[in-house]
Amino acid sequence: MPAASPLVLVHGFWHGSWCWSEVTLHLAAAGRAAVAVDLAGHGLYARRPAWFTGRASHHSEAVTTEVSPLADVSLDDAAALLTSQIKRIGGEPVTVVAHSAAGPVLTRVAQQTPQLIARAVYLTAYMPASDVPAAAYTRLPEAAGDRVAPLLKGDSARIGALRLDFATDDAAYRRALHEAFYGDVDPALAEAATGLLTPDGPLGIMAGTTTLTPDGWGSVPRTYLTCTGDMAIWPAVQAKFIAEADAAFPDNPTSVVALDASHSPFLSIPDEVAAVLAALD
Repeated sequence: MPAASPLVLVHGFWHGSWCWSEVTLHLAAAGRAAVAVDLAGHGLYARRPAWFTGRASHHSEAVTTEVSPLADVSLDDAAALLTSQIKRIGGEPVTVVAHSAAGPVLTRVAQQTPQLIARAVYLTAYMPASDVPAAAYTRLPEAAGDRVAPLLKGDSARIGALRLDFATDDAAYRRALHEAFYGDVDPALAEAATGLLTPDGPLGIMAGTTTLTPDGWGSVPRTYLTCTGDMAIWPAVQAKFIAEADAAFPDNPTSVVALDASHSPFLSIPDEVAAVLAALD
């Protein structure tokens, strides 16, 4: 039996490769090779606005108006970085697991270089249809009432980012953040994770589009891990991604695994996430 492909774990907006630490421990115990990488504009590639770092006064005007230092980061940039990270691993194709806003990046990479991807896995992630920006799904009726949109600061188009204020001492705002992302995560762990988040997610990643073809993205085996308690990407939106993909590429249907979790199962149920991933071909 051939060895299972290595796993490349990619976090979503505002997070970093650190969020996969518990999952990678469980994967190591299961004997599955895995590496977590940083998304463009995050982790070791993060660039923080002045108000967040204390180089400018932290007040409402700066939070809502300062142009993001990530405003120039595009979907092209993010895909190029992920492609280079995959190539550095070398050897056989890898299984890429994308969470949330990393979904469009995985889609672009799988379309451009399908030979690098053994399987594309979307963990409650944006999986946009051909030539549709991920941002368009946040405006659908199925997305109405999500818990993230009310927390965004400023005009995203003007500042070039989806911005959250993780530096605030507003207790109600921080509770709402935890509910949106970490509803089923231990409160102490949720607070620790919040302290590691960066404020800006590059709008360019969500605004970019990819033309999907049968010999590109449509040829790559794909799995979607739904999260039934997600308050950031509602289950109805997750279902729409799957339905659109299967309608476009019916000869390569999406395999679906349901997780009883919030938007961040890598923190709330890392053992279950690892077990699902370890079982993938």
